[in-house]
Amino acid sequence: MSRFRNAVLTVALLAVAGMASAQSSKFPGVGRDATPKEVAKWDIDVRPDFKGLPAGSGSVAKGQDVWEGKCAHCHGVFGESGEVFSPLIGGTTAEDIKNGRVANLNRSDYPGRTTIMKVASVSTVWDYINRAMPWTSPKTLTTEEVYAVTAFLLNLANIVPDNYVLSDKNIAEVQARMPNRNGMQTQHAMWPGNEFAGVKKPDTANKVCMKDCTPEPKVASFLPDFARNAHGNLLEQNRNVGAQRGADTTKPEPKAGMPVTAAAPVAAVKPENNEAKAAIALLNKHSCTACHGVDKKIVGPGFNEVAKKNAGKVDYLAGKIKAGGVGVYGQIPMPPQSLPEADAKKIAEWISKGASK
Repeated sequence: MSRFRNAVLTVALLAVAGMASAQSSKFPGVGRDATPKEVAKWDIDVRPDFKGLPAGSGSVAKGQDVWEGKCAHCHGVFGESGEVFSPLIGGTTAEDIKNGRVANLNRSDYPGRTTIMKVASVSTVWDYINRAMPWTSPKTLTTEEVYAVTAFLLNLANIVPDNYVLSDKNIAEVQARMPNRNGMQTQHAMWPGNEFAGVKKPDTANKVCMKDCTPEPKVASFLPDFARNAHGNLLEQNRNVGAQRGADTTKPEPKAGMPVTAAAPVAAVKPENNEAKAAIALLNKHSCTACHGVDKKIVGPGFNEVAKKNAGKVDYLAGKIKAGGVGVYGQIPMPPQSLPEADAKKIAEWISKGASK
């Protein structure tokens, strides 16, 4: 028995020694090198020269189906909506496609800039859709769906025809028709080496003003502290997505010379009962809280608002969660949800009882 135990200990020690030798030599005893399979899951970027682009294809028609089911509720049926995010499509012309420069970018009176007006490379569109969309379920689109949605957007911008099938074989041809393909400047000495023609001199020649400089402007009017919070705390009224954050208007505006501290985020209210805990856990699991707050609107209405109109309507609410809809709380549609029936019913039961925390 003793010999057997010694043999087992010897094998275990050899295994540990093997693991230690497999660890990174740069940081002995800390972690290990990632396997090629693990690296492949993260190495998904697609460069402007299309390195990293997976083989595949997708049609405009397929892209329209995917778009209407997973994208239109945030971006509009034609990619023109600005209700949730900035519009994707609009502002380009046939002349822009011919020249590779978007004329409206030079107009100060143009009402806004869409994504297709600014983006220079089709690889950027493909890569972003692949890694970040849909907003509530990133990285869930198949390769075919990413090709198809990209083709549909290109079709909306009149870059490709209705019957086009985008693929890794013809995407370079599409690049030659991007409306702003000549609008990106790379010769500005921001990269070393010869990757971008080895430019040494930046493309700006600004000089620091040393004499007769324009004095600092003086602000002649300001919002008094007592009026800052007249319409409620702006910090609590902004969505918890995107780069924009409202100022904490419960505090006076910082004066010149005062240290500026970032406003503390609004603390999430923790559920106080088991039913609420279970419901909110499901809401987080299925990304419902990306568009709905418990007691405030984000993209769609807060659950408390829904509860006021639908007290006791468990089956109705479960059906609406599964089927989606538009019109009751505004014109931004909620797409159909694929969560299990049991989860939809638990959420509906919680809402029907008042969506209490």
